[in-house]
Amino acid sequence: MPMKSKSFDRLSSLLGDEGERIWAALQAARVYLEQTDERDLLRHIGKTIESIPSAKHLDKRLIQASYVKGPAEAPDDLLTGQGLFYLTEQRRLFLDCTAGHYQMTWGYNSPELTRVARLAMEAGIVWDDHSDIPGNPIKCLAAQLVRVAGPHGGGPANPAEDDGALNTVNLGVCTGSSAASTALKIILKYFEATRPGAGPVIVTMNGNYHGMDFLAQRLRGMWEKYFCSVHVVGIEPNDTAALRRAFHEHEGRVAAFFAEPILMNREAILLEKGFLQEARTLCDEADAAMVIDEIQTGFWRPEVFMFHQFDIVPDMLIVGKGMTSGFHPLAALLFKRKYDCLEQYDAINTNGNAPLAAMVALGCLSLVEQNGNRLADLSRYYEDRLREIPQEHPNRVAAIHGKGLLAGVKFRTVADALSFHRRCLERGLWVRVHAYHEGHSTVLTKLGLLADREVVDVVVNTFLDILREVGDE
Repeated sequence: MPMKSKSFDRLSSLLGDEGERIWAALQAARVYLEQTDERDLLRHIGKTIESIPSAKHLDKRLIQASYVKGPAEAPDDLLTGQGLFYLTEQRRLFLDCTAGHYQMTWGYNSPELTRVARLAMEAGIVWDDHSDIPGNPIKCLAAQLVRVAGPHGGGPANPAEDDGALNTVNLGVCTGSSAASTALKIILKYFEATRPGAGPVIVTMNGNYHGMDFLAQRLRGMWEKYFCSVHVVGIEPNDTAALRRAFHEHEGRVAAFFAEPILMNREAILLEKGFLQEARTLCDEADAAMVIDEIQTGFWRPEVFMFHQFDIVPDMLIVGKGMTSGFHPLAALLFKRKYDCLEQYDAINTNGNAPLAAMVALGCLSLVEQNGNRLADLSRYYEDRLREIPQEHPNRVAAIHGKGLLAGVKFRTVADALSFHRRCLERGLWVRVHAYHEGHSTVLTKLGLLADREVVDVVVNTFLDILREVGDE
């Protein structure tokens, strides 16, 4: 018999003593976001929406200090969101310019993907399952990922037989961190089999971010004293001479080259085509795995994966974040068949191979491909508009970084970047700022794929208005 629970008759009871107030605020906020035209929402960002009842802020001192800087009387924590917009517990309306934590491809509570999830459950597709009996959605998603990672215009009829294709997929990992960790495990296993006794060297970009795994954090400079046999060589992005030196100085020991097309943890620096093509050549000569990390860039472009624009084929491709649009963590590692060397349980997560998440991923992929022309146009338009900023304010803004909807406004001083960030939040634009490492002074954006030219104009015009005000001070 189905399990019964009186408490589930009213979901507000699950939210504690303040559940009724929180529930009332949630329902009113949802109705407001769903029934208000986008133009009206854009006109009201930064304002308090008085028609929504207030929800008492719950004490968050139990949450770790790295996320909570201390208790506050009235913080602007999230209440609910819809599309590109969200409302806070203080009823302030924000335009989210970073797609949640860079992962909500189609915004908050996408109606299309919510419908996919509901219909899938009604059809009997389960939330999760055992990793060694993958459901049909997992197998279908693997095939679709191989397809979009293949050459444009069609590749071999049977990619499984093509040694040069990304034709093997691990979907048993639930986060990008786990997918990157799997890539590292494969690299070490392959290196050990082909060059026993040698100490592996991994070449990567200074400012990389390949996840929270212990070894992945070593790639960005952490935990050095605990590693004695794996050597990491960090080079500056787009420094081709340094890249060649790294491969030459460690000849016979280079196991892999890791890179993100856009370093969102390094002020949205875009890697250059010639740099990555040289890396491809050097990896081929050294039998080193070329690993392209598209946790950030994947599913954010008309061609789905950004590596295509560099005219290269990596040996491994890491995918995460935007694949399920924030619904449920599901990541993937695509790689060439020769690297299929791990044992069954060497690289799986409890929540990997989740059929329901795979259905949402298939829906997300379909939306990206259906909107390809619009996304290409929107990306060009955003780039063009952003270029107006350093042209008008060259004394404060040094450059525009990134590509398409993944962009950074590089300021000449940290103080200007921090001030600009604060003013954006005051006006209801949720952006992030890189100012916590020496030399970092960039405000970051990653617009969700629901954005249109009107949203772009509001964002860029607000940026320009803020800089004009600062210029008058």
